[in-house]
Amino acid sequence: MSKSVLIVEDEVRMRILIKDYLKRENYLIYEAGNGLDAIKIFNNNKIDLIILDIMMPFMDGWEVCKNIRQKSRVPIIMLTAKAEEDDKLLGYELGADDYVTKPFSVKILVAKIKAVFNRIDSANSAEQSIIEVDGLKINELSHEVILDENEIILSPKEYELLLYLIKNKGIALSRTQILDSVWGIDYYGDARTVDTNIKRLREKLGEKSYLIATVRGSGYRFEVRK
Repeated sequence: MSKSVLIVEDEVRMRILIKDYLKRENYLIYEAGNGLDAIKIFNNNKIDLIILDIMMPFMDGWEVCKNIRQKSRVPIIMLTAKAEEDDKLLGYELGADDYVTKPFSVKILVAKIKAVFNRIDSANSAEQSIIEVDGLKINELSHEVILDENEIILSPKEYELLLYLIKNKGIALSRTQILDSVWGIDYYGDARTVDTNIKRLREKLGEKSYLIATVRGSGYRFEVRK
């Protein structure tokens, strides 16, 4: 889905110029020529980023920024003809994410917008890559496994086994299923390989070894006690 950008700029020619550049990047564009309209548009639409001019009629950019920050952390890039350090400091204090002084290159503005979205996407990806269950935390990006704030060291296969069990939480998995999924269907070992690694995992989980339950006559199941 395209990212949405709200351009808040009372100078029509500047607003159109920015809009044309952003449309080439396939962003969904909303426009406002003053602060009051900007607030209305923001309240009634899903906005992913705001380009916010400071000197505007009815409500200036400072007030718009302050108003939006009371309810949202949406990225805000402020535009101004002023280059004074105090103005920039005020913008950051109010919660602006970046600052562009007029006159500016629209290409630079677009690059800043992309950089903001990249940071957000990276942060979201990192957050989604962390699995937390009953004091156990797994970071899929770094392959770190944290148990009650302490890192536990697993072999590559122990890590893959734990991750496979967690991602199939509540499902009884046979030794054959585990063997094929973790070691691969071309692996020529037997089910004892699974048992041995499960035993090692439980030892490393210590008091949380109950997370890996034995399913009699079948295999194992990852479960969380309520």
